Amino acid sequence: MKIQIINGPNLNLLGTREPAVYGHQSFGEFLTELRERFSQIQLDYFQSNSEGSIVDKIQETGFDYDGIILNAGAYTHTSVAIADAIAAVAAPVIEVHISNVYAREQFRHHSFLAKNCKGLICGFGMDSYRLAVESFL
Repeated sequence: MKIQIINGPNLNLLGTREPAVYGHQSFGEFLTELRERFSQIQLDYFQSNSEGSIVDKIQETGFDYDGIILNAGAYTHTSVAIADAIAAVAAPVIEVHISNVYAREQFRHHSFLAKNCKGLICGFGMDSYRLAVESFL
């Protein structure tokens, strides 16, 4: 099984960015743990602050992978382009958020992506990614 994890803008700063919201662990540290836990699965990782690069990665992997885990960050609430890319590929996409976006600012309560995703997991910290992996098993 092959799963592509895609993180959007500012998620390269996990561990230092707003630790009260996102925690103290870097995504690299977490990814090492996730790969150890799911050693039977090929977990590939991509992060970009650029909307177009995220669209490109969805298109690149969306026909060859068994699933995509996507935390599009702020693009969740703004990007029709990413929503269209999700709709265009064969691989199921799980939308993931570290924080509970519904307990935050009002503008975070709307996702352009959710209607094209298999499901949405939010509010469980980094474990949101683990739950997304488990949803593909």
